[in-house]
Amino acid sequence: MARESDLYPPVKALLEAQGYHVKGEVGAADVMAVRGDEPPVIVELKLRFTLGLFHQAIDRLQVSDLVYLAVPKPSGKSARRALRDNTRLCRRLGLGLITVKAGRAEVQCDPGPYAPRKSKLKTLRLLRAFDRLHGDPNAGGATRHGIVTGYRQDALRCAAHLAEHGPTKGAQVARATGVASATRLMADNHYGWFRRIETGIYALTDEGSAGLTHWAYSWSET
Repeated sequence: MARESDLYPPVKALLEAQGYHVKGEVGAADVMAVRGDEPPVIVELKLRFTLGLFHQAIDRLQVSDLVYLAVPKPSGKSARRALRDNTRLCRRLGLGLITVKAGRAEVQCDPGPYAPRKSKLKTLRLLRAFDRLHGDPNAGGATRHGIVTGYRQDALRCAAHLAEHGPTKGAQVARATGVASATRLMADNHYGWFRRIETGIYALTDEGSAGLTHWAYSWSET
């Protein structure tokens, strides 16, 4: 769709099918619909999601609690993800969302109070990540090296032990570093820092030595 006005006919048809009397460009509203003595429905038409669109819709909440955004329905994996995220945002703000595709309007969510359900699993994972991370290596946001995770800090401890002691059994690395999953971590070799030289024994690669230098600030002190 090239014009916002192309969104109007499908949106009008959707509302009229529900018994509303619909008019376009009423005052500051792109679309206004009335049904009996009920509060009016306000719809703001845009060709894409923008911060300004959300600001505009929130301003319309001073007129009615029934405010919708209407945009063309996006296609493609990343676009569908963006649609899902913007639908969540609409729900959180108490706004409705209508998408239009091939001349047909579809309601993604209706206006109204919304309280997202808390995920105990996500909370637990986040707390575990917090506890696993030694010190505060990411102070101020992303560092110039990148984000430091607890997993990377564990890998650095294993790498430092190998750098000092040479090829070592995974169990010994685990005991010396306190990284209980040292053997699995070195076997997975996510960063390319470790090399298995025989069963259960690992050595440091050149990439591992470089990693110790590059990430030295992030793990040596807690």
